[in-house]
Amino acid sequence: MTDFELGPEYVALQAEARALAASVADIADRADEASSIDPEMRERLRASGLAAVAVAQEYGGRFPAVDSLAMTVVREAFAAESAHLDSLFAMQGIGSYPISVAGADAVRKRWLPAVARLEALAALALTEPGVGSDLRAIATTVAEDGDSLVVNGHKSFITNAGDAAFYCVLGKDGPGKPAGAYTLVLVPTDTPGVTVTQPHQIIAPHVLGDVVMTDVRVPLDHRLGAPGKGFDLVLATLATFRVSVAGAAVGLASAALAEAVRHAAGREQFGMPLARLGAVPAALASSWTDIEMARALTYRAAAAATRDARGSLHLSSLAKVGATEAAGRVVDRAVQVMGRFGLVRGSKIERLYREARPMRIYEGATEVIYDSLAKQLVKDLT
Repeated sequence: MTDFELGPEYVALQAEARALAASVADIADRADEASSIDPEMRERLRASGLAAVAVAQEYGGRFPAVDSLAMTVVREAFAAESAHLDSLFAMQGIGSYPISVAGADAVRKRWLPAVARLEALAALALTEPGVGSDLRAIATTVAEDGDSLVVNGHKSFITNAGDAAFYCVLGKDGPGKPAGAYTLVLVPTDTPGVTVTQPHQIIAPHVLGDVVMTDVRVPLDHRLGAPGKGFDLVLATLATFRVSVAGAAVGLASAALAEAVRHAAGREQFGMPLARLGAVPAALASSWTDIEMARALTYRAAAAATRDARGSLHLSSLAKVGATEAAGRVVDRAVQVMGRFGLVRGSKIERLYREARPMRIYEGATEVIYDSLAKQLVKDLT
């Protein structure tokens, strides 16, 4: 598969990521079925130094600033081999980004080097039991009380819950603040009043849980950004990292196609290789086409997001939708090409099939993104 037209620093990064992905093949199946962070996978990622891509050089990172293209390059390589490795890496960036761009100096110095070294796992706590895409309907509150912020709320389906060292929590501003004002606040896991449960298990095992905060007190400097500007930080986070989901989808789809090609080339039916029989060639070729189109849009969007994340959110959204939907089609065709062998529980293709489906939902469901894209399109053209 093409490396697109990446600069030398990204080509070198891609080679490192591919090497690490190949080296974890022996533990990928086990880790990908885990409902908590696999310690060996964590140690291998830590030893590689690649987690440092998630933060800026000033705090021990690999690039001058958090870099969308770098995150996308790494996620494509990781997702081709292990969803667990991909998620572990991605959340270091997604969960810590509000600190990177809006944290107080002391908070940045405390947490970002630990994120880069994988000593602290990061998490972003947005959704609630009754709130998914409609984040403005959240019930969690953040209120000032003297020299503290008091957080009360229940966050649900939070990645890394139970293993994270801290949560960046979105809440409504408390009494005396303007209606419709929201704040992101850093809540360390060991703060009194924080409890974590893990009531969820989805079709593709994933480290998920609920985080309940009851009269949780953190210092005022744990507010991330200005009061009332929490949604701006959420949008900035999406703008920077949404395109990396597309990179992961491209990697996953590429792995599925490779499985289907190996099977079709090595299996004979009716006196000829399966790869030359009936509808199989079209299924393989159309999958390759889907992947290359998705990759082209993904890397265009990632490069744009690296230059101006907020200004290119529409491209990141297009790439996320296009690549995740393409991955769904490719994996489905791969299962069809492999027939009964594609249905074997525990096989790589069966795991990829389950892992592809959630990608069309998290970090913006396809339909929700289509709605926002259509609104922008109408605005731009009228």
